[in-house]
Amino acid sequence: MDKLITIKEAVDKLKDGMTIMVGGFLTTGGPNLLMDAIAESGINELTLVCNDAAFADKGLGKLIANKQVRKLITSYIGSNPTAIELMNSSQMEIEFSPQGTLIERIRAAGAGLGGVLTPTGLGTMVENGKQVIELDEKKFILEKPIKADISFIGASISDKMGNLYYKGTTRNFNPLMAMAADIVIAEVEQVVEIGAIEPENIHTPAILVDYLIVK
Repeated sequence: MDKLITIKEAVDKLKDGMTIMVGGFLTTGGPNLLMDAIAESGINELTLVCNDAAFADKGLGKLIANKQVRKLITSYIGSNPTAIELMNSSQMEIEFSPQGTLIERIRAAGAGLGGVLTPTGLGTMVENGKQVIELDEKKFILEKPIKADISFIGASISDKMGNLYYKGTTRNFNPLMAMAADIVIAEVEQVVEIGAIEPENIHTPAILVDYLIVK
């Protein structure tokens, strides 16, 4: 199966109101060309799941700055003044999730779990509206899985089947986000022949990747 598509074809799969995951850590390892294209697309009312709000003029931060995001599920927004402004003016809903909890919720969706139990956030705003479960005389917050319609991820190398390799810290959230969406689109720096990536260096297997974009 030929998984290579154009950026336009990738953006055309996105519709108003969808929930999307975007990999990267302050744009490092993120699908930044795809974010540029979505920022110009006019798509609106998105729910965006990401580690952070990036920067107002870079990566997924452009979607926030353009007011294309209705709800943001994230662990950190301090690098993006526009996100802070939109939150304080109630123009964008923000669900804060501690970073470790956030990635565990994503992992839970990919693994088909009903949720994760964590003590992180007990007695804080993180606990508000959530079920607290007591086990062995200890309390835990039940954090429910997060799943997306589309995951947009970045990778260093892909083979022609879609097996992905991430260099260094660019791996970050990308592998788990590739497990937690109906459609996975990877923006990659290089495509190589099948077999060129050593099996032990495949971080995301091709079965999880639907489409590839080459930078």
